[in-house]
Amino acid sequence: MRETVVFIPGLLADARAFGPQLADLSRDFAVMCIAPTQGERIEEIASGMLDLLPKRCALVGHGMGGMVALEVARRAPDRVSRLALMDTSPLADTPQQAAERDPRIVRAKTGRFREVLEYELPLEALAPGPYRNDILALARDMAEVLGLEVYLRQARALQRRRDQQGTLRKIAVPVLVLCGGQDPLFEVKRHAFMADLIPGAVLEVIEEAGHLPALEAPEAVADALRRWLAMPLMLR
Repeated sequence: MRETVVFIPGLLADARAFGPQLADLSRDFAVMCIAPTQGERIEEIASGMLDLLPKRCALVGHGMGGMVALEVARRAPDRVSRLALMDTSPLADTPQQAAERDPRIVRAKTGRFREVLEYELPLEALAPGPYRNDILALARDMAEVLGLEVYLRQARALQRRRDQQGTLRKIAVPVLVLCGGQDPLFEVKRHAFMADLIPGAVLEVIEEAGHLPALEAPEAVADALRRWLAMPLMLR
């Protein structure tokens, strides 16, 4: 029986962030999406997610969702049959990065949430293309629907997240590391580093995409996920 494919979107994103892939894969797989909106620590979010996940599933995480997926794999490796990490990082915030989040949190709390959104996902984070502004508008709409309180929880969770490099070395399932070649937020070299740490991981770079390849290059991402889902399961 094929695994359920569970999508975990990133910061201030909902199921629409993976809309094309959910539609494509649902023809052949059971699919679901769980946004990481509950909890002020990655560990807390992952713990709550384990209560919702199937007994064993293939996880696809983007950005913050990738960080949550890694924590799920660390906590409950037997629950994860495959792992796809997209435009994300296994590293903790540096003290400087964590401190830099505080002014954005303050601005968001004092009525400048939209201004903060422009910083968190600037236009430059997306590759140039005819649908760039439409994709950015969709991303901003997802953020505004989820709202201020979700942003505050997620920002705190990102500040406090652990380093997962040790987790990467222990993963013993098929892993896809995928990123946009023009993502300035999480660069290709970081994904190459991540793939090098994971035994047998496959690295795919979508050259025509930026930080949101699932929306910028939906067919290429769906094809990459299908290749990953066709990879033979490894024995523990």
